Amino acid sequence: MALKSTICKADLQISDLDRHYYQAHNLTLARHPSETDERMMVRLFAFALYANEALAFGKGLSAEDEPDLVELDPTGAIQRWIDVGLPDERNVRRACHRTREMVLITYGGRVADMWWAQNESKFNTLNNLTVLNLSAEEGVVLASLAGKSMRLQCTIQDGTIWLADGEGNYEFAPRVLRQAAQR
Repeated sequence: MALKSTICKADLQISDLDRHYYQAHNLTLARHPSETDERMMVRLFAFALYANEALAFGKGLSAEDEPDLVELDPTGAIQRWIDVGLPDERNVRRACHRTREMVLITYGGRVADMWWAQNESKFNTLNNLTVLNLSAEEGVVLASLAGKSMRLQCTIQDGTIWLADGEGNYEFAPRVLRQAAQR
């Protein structure tokens, strides 16, 4: 018998001063049985960074060749493909060819650093790829915020992200490993 996903609810208030985006989102996240709290929260973090009316959670771990988050244009074409973790280089390349912009958010400390060292040169030809890296400490903090019911406030200004959960206010500054070329 297959294990079922755990359903988590998040009330996320976003104040993104960099993009002038201010919105409340009531989100439902399906946490795959093999997914860690850290990975689920990195997906939620990615949503906060790129939130807009067209952004939605994808099938992620449940389906190969599917993004963790996806933004579609009015015609149904993929505008932004967002993945988290340390995917295979071929999957990143394939995703870049299917979308206008591919965003990858890595995490995991030294393992992520080693993955980047192995793949950086392969990604140099992918002009629509942005890669952000969360430190090991930031990943631990995100995992500690996980719960079945979450109320989070996110403020973004000058590339710094603050998440507050009523008990604390936590600062994140993802390192930009690669920035997509401007169009």
